Amino acid sequence: MYAITGVTGKVGGALARSLLAEGLPVRAVLRDAAKAAEWRRRGCDVALAEMDDAASLASAFSEAAGVFILPPSEFDPEPGYPEAKRVIAAVTAALAEARPGKVVCLSTIGADAPHENLLTQRTLMERALDGIGLPVTFLRPGWFLENALWDIPSARDEGVLRSFLQPADRPLPMVATQDVGRLAAMLLQENWIGTRVIELEGPVRVSPNDLARAFATVLERPVKVETVPRESWEQIFRSQGMQKPLPRIRMLDGFNEGWIEFSDQGRSAIKGTTTLDSVIANLVAASLSAT
Repeated sequence: MYAITGVTGKVGGALARSLLAEGLPVRAVLRDAAKAAEWRRRGCDVALAEMDDAASLASAFSEAAGVFILPPSEFDPEPGYPEAKRVIAAVTAALAEARPGKVVCLSTIGADAPHENLLTQRTLMERALDGIGLPVTFLRPGWFLENALWDIPSARDEGVLRSFLQPADRPLPMVATQDVGRLAAMLLQENWIGTRVIELEGPVRVSPNDLARAFATVLERPVKVETVPRESWEQIFRSQGMQKPLPRIRMLDGFNEGWIEFSDQGRSAIKGTTTLDSVIANLVAASLSAT
């Protein structure tokens, strides 16, 4: 039995579907009981647990051959990342009690960055799980291509992609969530000793200009990139409701300045197969069907 947290999200869902397609037993770990029926119909066992509740997590992880940990993302964290630390403490205690056969934890590019930023939450998770005495794999994917979902309205309505990633012609490691889920399914079925780090990016690196080109192709209209001046970021993020935007700003700095990167610029990273064009086409199609 493989226990999967975050199963209702894109990565966790892709992972669970991959395992089910191979006829493997899956326990869907859910927060919301209303979503249980869907996963039972798919053939899953279901366990209800909160990611900051060690007791419910330990029960969900019991007798599992492998566990997939998808930590919830906090995009506007309090200083010191107390939200992430509560989850880390609960997950660590639950794994220590349940002692599953192995653990795959979704981490991120930049978990080893030299400067504090929004992704430091994953750094803290890696440090905690490295000491629990179980086989642990940290899967570090690049920037999710699906983040382009937020660019659809401006690309569609104005022909503009406003980019915090800059310069616009600089390619960065990005990857589709379905590639992340598929690789996680493969990793859960492997056997290893100790702790290992697996890096993953897409088949080619992607620049903001590449994103604009992909939107232009799908939308059948010109789309240009407008880079957002850094001095305006804080005001923009606060206007969007953020209270403490500095960690997010520093994450963007890390990508733009090059200190958030894979260990050897991606030369040894696993390469996914899902293309930028297919992701953008699917995102735009889904947005049209929802309107």
